Amino acid sequence: MKTNIIALTVAAALTPLAAFADIVSTKVSDNLIKKQRAMLENNTVNKGYGPQSPRDLSMKQGNNPRIFGLAPESTNMNLCNIHMHKNAEHKGGEFSKYAGNGDGTGYQTGFVYTGKLSSKETKKVSQDICPNPHGGLFPGDTIEVHYVHSTAQAAPGNTLGACLGESTINPQFRVETQVFVVVNDKNALDFVELTKHSIKNDKHQAPNIPSNTGTPIQYAGSTTGPSYNEKGSPFQVTWSVRPKVAKVNIESVGEWCKGNAFKEDHAHGVRNLVVNPRLLSAM
Repeated sequence: MKTNIIALTVAAALTPLAAFADIVSTKVSDNLIKKQRAMLENNTVNKGYGPQSPRDLSMKQGNNPRIFGLAPESTNMNLCNIHMHKNAEHKGGEFSKYAGNGDGTGYQTGFVYTGKLSSKETKKVSQDICPNPHGGLFPGDTIEVHYVHSTAQAAPGNTLGACLGESTINPQFRVETQVFVVVNDKNALDFVELTKHSIKNDKHQAPNIPSNTGTPIQYAGSTTGPSYNEKGSPFQVTWSVRPKVAKVNIESVGEWCKGNAFKEDHAHGVRNLVVNPRLLSAM
């Protein structure tokens, strides 16, 4: 399936950028974000796109007419990819503070942890953590981690292309979502442990997804990422987003970026929050 056009399109959208140096970008105006949202509406109106993501989890309204069945529980699916975004793509729970408009391409924007951290937790570390041209990770940063699952006979791999499978052209997708704040604390959660995967009941699983961060908020949506700021995502996804933030040791995140089964080495950008009711499902 990796030679399939769909797989190549998804892979191209999510392929990590080369990691070289941190670059701080100037934040764009509200007007640019409005233009991007207008383009998204123009490019999706009357074209049959299903409900989109990310969204404000406190908003229940949505009147997108496309209806699809929610995916099975993740325990009955195969874990196929894990990746992270710098700042939360979703808004809600303990991650409802807007980081600003960012650079217009998905970086330095999104939502951040609203809780308080100690000076020790936010103390600078000596090494670069998951560096890339748009900026690496620093103590106190928020990340949204996506544990992607598929009903296809898939195995953990790079990008959503790993989730499509050879014998299933229309698998169902579920994304188990956990927002973390990275801290300078060796006693915080270990990201390498959080992302471990194994086989249980013949299914690839991520057994260490936090289970103490609130009842997940479930809704019908799509794939995310800033490549969809001005166009609709054609993929149907069942989202399961935990409302509470967990603290993770930043150095363990850095170790994970140096080598993992998913070939991820940095935090991706975020898609603009989708606010148009015609592009949202009812919750």
